[in-house]
Amino acid sequence: MGNKDSVWIANGQGFWGDSILGPIRLVNEGPLDYLTLDYLAEVTLSIMQKLRARDPSKGFATDFVRLIDRIAPTIVEKDIKVIANAGGVNPHACKDALLQVLQKHGLEGVKIAVVEGDDVMHRLDELIDAGETLANMDTGEPLSVVRDKVSSANVYLGAFPIAEALAQGAQIVLTGRGTDPGLVLGPLIHEFGWSESDFDRLASGTVAGHILECGAQCTGGNYTDWRAVDNLAMVGYPIVIAKPDGTFTVTKHDGTGGLVTEDTVRHQLVYEMGDPANYLTPDCIAHFTSVNLSDEGGHKVRVAGVTGEAPTGTYKVSISYHDGWKSTGQLTVSGPDALDKAKLCADIVWKRLAFDGFEYGPDERMEEYVGAGVCHEGIEGGTTDDPPEVVLRMGVKGPDRAKVDRFGSELVPLVTSGPPGVTGFAGGRPKATEIIGFWPALLRKDLVETTVSVFTS
Repeated sequence: MGNKDSVWIANGQGFWGDSILGPIRLVNEGPLDYLTLDYLAEVTLSIMQKLRARDPSKGFATDFVRLIDRIAPTIVEKDIKVIANAGGVNPHACKDALLQVLQKHGLEGVKIAVVEGDDVMHRLDELIDAGETLANMDTGEPLSVVRDKVSSANVYLGAFPIAEALAQGAQIVLTGRGTDPGLVLGPLIHEFGWSESDFDRLASGTVAGHILECGAQCTGGNYTDWRAVDNLAMVGYPIVIAKPDGTFTVTKHDGTGGLVTEDTVRHQLVYEMGDPANYLTPDCIAHFTSVNLSDEGGHKVRVAGVTGEAPTGTYKVSISYHDGWKSTGQLTVSGPDALDKAKLCADIVWKRLAFDGFEYGPDERMEEYVGAGVCHEGIEGGTTDDPPEVVLRMGVKGPDRAKVDRFGSELVPLVTSGPPGVTGFAGGRPKATEIIGFWPALLRKDLVETTVSVFTS
């Protein structure tokens, strides 16, 4: 545990695919104690499992290794600790790749911690045999319904294993699946010595992590009043300056673009929110209804008053499974009469497929007309009867891969055998791709064991 009266934590990765410039700029543009990076989503883990099955050296976020290659000397020089869930389903392979990067830069004595225990894919049958139904939280069905189709199963671990890794001197903490706010809460537990029963402070750290977890989405990105946001090209990624009592300030580095106000923070605060009075995590139940925001000016918003209570006795489990096949494609149809021509194109595709014996039910097919109000359908002012051009998007889905693949053969011919003005198709025929289904479930905490291993460069 440290002796700081404040800790600076920034998040430079809201999702796998976020700008690599975010974390690079964060470590160079101002002071920082911790850099967190969030790479994982439910479907990502399933993809990683398949990559690892084909190649034992794969199954992690390779972008993270490339990032560390660019910032390793800086984080060591400035003693910035990095916490990322980039380990995916193969954290040791990721660790090995990181050790090679550190060796390349001649950085010796750097400790990398690996947090494990989230991946329960190999234990599913054992757990089911022991009476764990792993019922779908939405439908109540037992996992046995789709057991033979499961492609990944990972527990959302909490923040305390991260704190344990930091206590062992880790400069880089590498995890698999955990809660997004836990990446931020872990350092606060470590620095301030918060206990497992300090629910108000744990809840405050959870709120801090939730505000940071989507990167620039709380500093002006994806903000409704976007014209008020200065220099989005160089938007400042968010920083939390946290205090031992659980209060914290949301800000960004001086001189960076973006905007930090009560409204930008509030926008992110209610993002992906279920019951705001009971935000469930493995570490606590946070009461988002207790949050008190106050704008201090200069792109600083203070957060105080957060309360919490004891967590439940279960972990949430993210399970992915094969749920059939899909195929989508699109064409651009130009005016005049763009919308009418686009609708004719769709009708032609369905009729030609039916002629060849391929029928798709209402739940198996999709057609939409981008430019004619599809994004805001049903909202006043969101449609137009005569757009100058329309993007026709069509797709099918179902359990039969061959039937789904057949659809892709009828979209391209419209360029020469449909109405005039069809263009914009350069991606080849649409192909069938796998649909990954999401199966949320609960698992008793006493059935999960976490471990922390530390390795030195």
